[in-house]
Amino acid sequence: MSRELNRRQMLVLGGAAAAASALPTTSSARIKLRTGQPVTPQDYPDHEASWYKKLPGGRVQCQLCPNKCEVADAERGTCGARENRHGTYHTLVYGRACALHIDPVEKKPFFHVLPGSQALSYATAGCNVECKFCQNWEISQFRPEQVRAAWMPPKALVAAAEENHVPLVAATYSEPVIFWEYVREVSRESRFHHVRSLVVTNGYIEKKPLTEVLPMLTAYKVDLKSFREAFYEKIVRGKLKPVLETLETVKTAGTWLEIVVLVIPTLNDSEAEITGLCRWVKSNLGPDVPVHFTRFHPTYRLKNLPPTPVPTLDRAWQIGRAEGLHYTYVGNVPGHPGESTYCPTCGTRLIHRIGYEIVENRLKHGACPVCGTRIPGVWW
Repeated sequence: MSRELNRRQMLVLGGAAAAASALPTTSSARIKLRTGQPVTPQDYPDHEASWYKKLPGGRVQCQLCPNKCEVADAERGTCGARENRHGTYHTLVYGRACALHIDPVEKKPFFHVLPGSQALSYATAGCNVECKFCQNWEISQFRPEQVRAAWMPPKALVAAAEENHVPLVAATYSEPVIFWEYVREVSRESRFHHVRSLVVTNGYIEKKPLTEVLPMLTAYKVDLKSFREAFYEKIVRGKLKPVLETLETVKTAGTWLEIVVLVIPTLNDSEAEITGLCRWVKSNLGPDVPVHFTRFHPTYRLKNLPPTPVPTLDRAWQIGRAEGLHYTYVGNVPGHPGESTYCPTCGTRLIHRIGYEIVENRLKHGACPVCGTRIPGVWW
C-alpha cells in the first residue's frame, strides 16, 4: 500500500496532531496519506507481542515494563494496547500509526542531535502510565480502537523518511514503550537506509527489552517527571526507581541521552528537588548529559495550576549550572538564553536557538571554535 508525505500539507489523524505539542509551531509538517482509511484492530495483520511469559490457566505476564501485568484470556494489560488471546499475548498497535508528522528535532527536544534537522515522528495509541499533565492525552489515554489510525509498517515509514529527505525517525507523542516491537523494527529498518532512529519516552521499561533495542537507536530522551517517588505514585501512577535505572542503562550503553523535566508549580519545582535531581544526574550519568527544564502549561487533569513562572525556570537553569552540569536548558520560553548551547570551558555561545529555530551554529567539527573544547553529541 503506497503512502505519500507532503511537507506542505497539514492533516490530522484522529485529532492526534492537535495534541502533538503543548505549543503550536509553523515548523512542523503533518503527513498527508494518499491512502489509509480509518481501521479497527481487526483490520491489521496479527502480531504477537515480545517480552512476555505464559502462565498456567491461559494467563500471561507482560515483561515489557515495570507494571508486569498479569493478563487473563481475552483481557488486556494496563496500557490497553496488548491483549491475551488464548494464552498468546498480542500487540494491537504494531504498524498502527495514529500520529505522523515532520518536526524539527529541537521540538523533541534533542539539542545535541543534528541541530536544525527534521524528524519523521510517529506514535500509536496508548501509554503505560497516566500523567495528570499529559499534553497528548487524546491518544495516550485511549485504546487503539478509539483512535483513528493508518497502517504504516516499518518499511513504509522509513521509505517515507527517505523520500522526504528526513534524516531522523522519532518514536514520540504517546509512549514508545507500549509499541516497542514497532520501534524495534523501525529502528532495524532505518539502519539500512542511513536514517537515524530516536525515542522520546517516559523511561518506564524493563532492562531486557531496553537493552535489546538500544544498539539500534541513535538517541534516547527521557521525561523525568520528578525526583520524588510520591509524585510518581500520585501524579503519574508509576514509580521513580525504574526510570532512574533506565537512565543509567542508557548512559552505560553509550546511546546519546537527554533528559527533560517538566517543571510544574507547587508539585516538583522546589529548589531542594531540583538540586537533588541535578546532583544525581552529575554523580550517576556525568556532567555532559543535557537536562531541559521545560515550562508547564495547564492541560488534561491539571488545569487548576498556572503556567510555570519564568523565574522558576531561571532558578532551575542556574541550579543545574551551579551543580556542575555542562548543558542545562530552558524549554517552552522562546527567546530565553537558556535555549542556547554554550561552551562549558570558555562560555562562548555555540548554538543560538529561538524556539525551534537555529539562528546560528558555530560548532566546528563538534568543537568550540574559540577554545577547541569537544562538545558531546551527534553532530553529523
